[in-house]
Amino acid sequence: MVCKTMNFFSVIRKQKQNIFSSRWQYKLSNIIVVIGFLTINIPVNTTAQETTNNIVNQASYTYTDSQNINRPYRGISGELKLLTDINISSSKSGRILGCAGTTLSDYTGFSVGLYEADINDPTGTELGKIVSLTRTELPDVPNNNLPGGQNPNIENSNPFFLKNNPAGVYNILLDPNRGQTEAGKTYILVVNPPQNSNYQQRRIKIQITGVDSTNNNSVKYVAASLDGEPLNSTGATRVEDTLVAVAKAEVNQRSLLALAFTANLCTAQQLQIIKTGDRATAEPGDTVIYRISVKNLSDSGLNNLAVTDNLPLGFHFINKSVRGELDGQAVNITTERNGNTVIFRTDVTIPSQKVVNIAYAAQLTPDAVRGTGRNSAIARVLRTDNSLAAKDGPATHQLVIRPGIVADCGTIIGRVFEDKNFDGEQQTGEPGIPNAVIFLENGNRITTDPNGLFSVANVLPGSHTGVLDLSSIPGYTLAPNRKFRERNTQSRWVRLEPGGLVRMNFAVTPSRSK
Repeated sequence: MVCKTMNFFSVIRKQKQNIFSSRWQYKLSNIIVVIGFLTINIPVNTTAQETTNNIVNQASYTYTDSQNINRPYRGISGELKLLTDINISSSKSGRILGCAGTTLSDYTGFSVGLYEADINDPTGTELGKIVSLTRTELPDVPNNNLPGGQNPNIENSNPFFLKNNPAGVYNILLDPNRGQTEAGKTYILVVNPPQNSNYQQRRIKIQITGVDSTNNNSVKYVAASLDGEPLNSTGATRVEDTLVAVAKAEVNQRSLLALAFTANLCTAQQLQIIKTGDRATAEPGDTVIYRISVKNLSDSGLNNLAVTDNLPLGFHFINKSVRGELDGQAVNITTERNGNTVIFRTDVTIPSQKVVNIAYAAQLTPDAVRGTGRNSAIARVLRTDNSLAAKDGPATHQLVIRPGIVADCGTIIGRVFEDKNFDGEQQTGEPGIPNAVIFLENGNRITTDPNGLFSVANVLPGSHTGVLDLSSIPGYTLAPNRKFRERNTQSRWVRLEPGGLVRMNFAVTPSRSK
């Protein structure tokens, strides 16, 4: 007798049956039955069992041969036995979510891996070797002595690549029999985005703290962010949780604990600030127009925008010049000023991928030639969905300052002379002392000419000090001053105004006259 195969698609009629406390349902959509004499493809009514724990699933069927419609065929399938030792539950799985706690649109290329902390790193933040996890599978096959796994990481792979269904869910099972849940154990959970992704890698330190006192089957751990970014939508960078028991295999009595940690993943850059000016060079008296652009790069609206702008020395901020614009519409910008620091604020919400532009003017004063001409700005915002803070900057603009016709440098002139009447002033018959040396506070060394005169040009405005070196004029000492007590020292202090001229005189007398 020749045996032929009949393939048919079944329409399942469910009959619910309670076994223990939890339920499992398996649908038979394609059944292959071996029957002799003919091969046909026809619809068949079947009945499948529901069960829990050790599942025995069996289907009964009826069909009619088109060549013998008066003789219906009946039969029963072979048994499908499934040994299971876990209760798959979303509470025993971790999840990678977006910055606001929502699922990402696509998890293709994302992976989660668990690593040992580098034992040679005292900070405990560097990666060591990847953790060797106990292999699992579903269904549990007695012959290979493997415990049951948990969806979606059935084989307990490390690293595990995330899927879109279920979206962003992962699970990592640790084996107490291998010492993986001992108190003090430290791991680093790494979330890797695909190449060219807007998201950045996340590293989360996982430290086992001990057995849960309320549940001996659970182990406590502490998760801490290593990149400073929040772990959840509340902004926390450190959370406590538990490893939950998920497997108790009947084959080898092995118990596994699930790492069910949920972490938020934010884009590498939430916003972007750019600062530009209307010119590359300027001189005192010119007015420069600056423009600050703040773009929302996140997937959420941004509000509470505050831009802190630090102007260089000699730049006078013109308050009435401030203008703001978003998507072609004017927005209100308020300003706060503290010295050379200006803070711009607006209460508008910046939609995703939109730009707020802020423009203002600054006028250069003569002091600008002593400054760097470089100013910088930093932008800070809050996300509207979870109120987490984000910032970018500093954005800088370099302006080359030309002196032009305005110069604020001054000149110091002076003399070293023999004071015969001790009044501190040179008169007729009081000769100058040549080759006398004066040191300024910046280290400059000046020598008097044959008439005892000296001068220093292009000196910045402000306070300056000069000291007479008595060793450069042997045979002389300071002359006592009967009119000004402060001149009875080797040093002189002067105040030079911008573009000004000051005098610094030193009166001496022969040593033999004392």
